[in-house]
Amino acid sequence: MTSGEGNPRSVHHSDAGHTSGGGQPGEADPQLIAKVALANRILYDQGVVDGFGHVSVRHDRSPAHFLLARNMAPGLVASEDILTFDLDGNALDAGGRRVYLERFIHSEIYRARPDVQAVVHSHSPSVIPFAATRTPLRPIYHMSGFLGAGSAIFEIRDVAGDTDLLIRDPALGRALASALGTHSAILMRGHGSTVVGTSLEQAVYRAIYAETNARLQSQAVALGEVTYLNEVEAAKAAATNDTQIARAWELWQRAVER
Repeated sequence: MTSGEGNPRSVHHSDAGHTSGGGQPGEADPQLIAKVALANRILYDQGVVDGFGHVSVRHDRSPAHFLLARNMAPGLVASEDILTFDLDGNALDAGGRRVYLERFIHSEIYRARPDVQAVVHSHSPSVIPFAATRTPLRPIYHMSGFLGAGSAIFEIRDVAGDTDLLIRDPALGRALASALGTHSAILMRGHGSTVVGTSLEQAVYRAIYAETNARLQSQAVALGEVTYLNEVEAAKAAATNDTQIARAWELWQRAVER
């Protein structure tokens, strides 16, 4: 369960050397707000999230802030549900509304990875067995070239012992971000996965195709030895696919707007 209640005004001070950037970022572009709300509904429609999970995007006017829905089911998110957070995980405009307990997944990845513009956290079912077996997702076909040499894997016991498996504070968020490294996806044992992208559309695409790749990889392993894309093939495929994401996004958008 990932949408636990948090205090929208609580302050979680970072360790020395970690700063949130501070200040008020100003109003985000209404089109960006609408797009992150739409991304929530797309991910629900595509079976990546259900009543739980969340997607965020970096604020268009301040890299030290990001946009994330209030604590609610992704399939119900509308523009008015989108809140602004700083990199300490504080909501600037919650107005008493509940926030996601695991907002630190987002805040600490944005802090660690300036290249990341969007983050998706989900419990998509085909991915779960890979984390449980510590088997990285590897690109089995060109649509998942973004997986490159494979996904990262996060074992929360290594940093916090026995927990409820949720990324409920900045320290766990930093540990997750560190394990992610330069990868585009990380599997979270006993929990789910997180993917990142250089745009909201790319992060959504990657979350959808990580789930598809996991299903196909499981099927292929059952048949015999698998030939995966090598790193060069994966990089070339990913570069080509990145020029075509708008095509898929239009389809996904129309599906949720029908």
